[in-house]
Amino acid sequence: MTNIVYSAEQIKALNANPNVKKCSSKSITYSKDFKTRAVKAFYEGQSANAIFKLAGLDPTVIGKWKPRACLKLWKRIYKTHGESGFAKENRGRSGGRRPKDKQSADVEYLQTKIAYLEAENNFLRNLKTKTKN
Repeated sequence: MTNIVYSAEQIKALNANPNVKKCSSKSITYSKDFKTRAVKAFYEGQSANAIFKLAGLDPTVIGKWKPRACLKLWKRIYKTHGESGFAKENRGRSGGRRPKDKQSADVEYLQTKIAYLEAENNFLRNLKTKTKN
């Protein structure tokens, strides 16, 4: 994540670019067609900065390292899922835990609590037998 904040003029210019799906003050979402074309052009030997410049995306505006970082991520998605990998949103799904439904979360919590209390009872029972001797 970068600390770049885009101005209103930059946002307007980026949103006008056909390779940009949407742009806010802190992020740019690129079109799936652009991602596919960019990965294929990279495999044909073009540099990341050249691909973005040809697409009308100036690295001095979007960030010096942004083209390289985007292509690194997009190549991984392309290798794993092919072109269809760009059709769905992937942010926030990089191996994190999926939320469980409330009932199974409650059951898991109660099982953990029972195990803890049983261990505590065993400890106290052992402590009591040691002090008697």
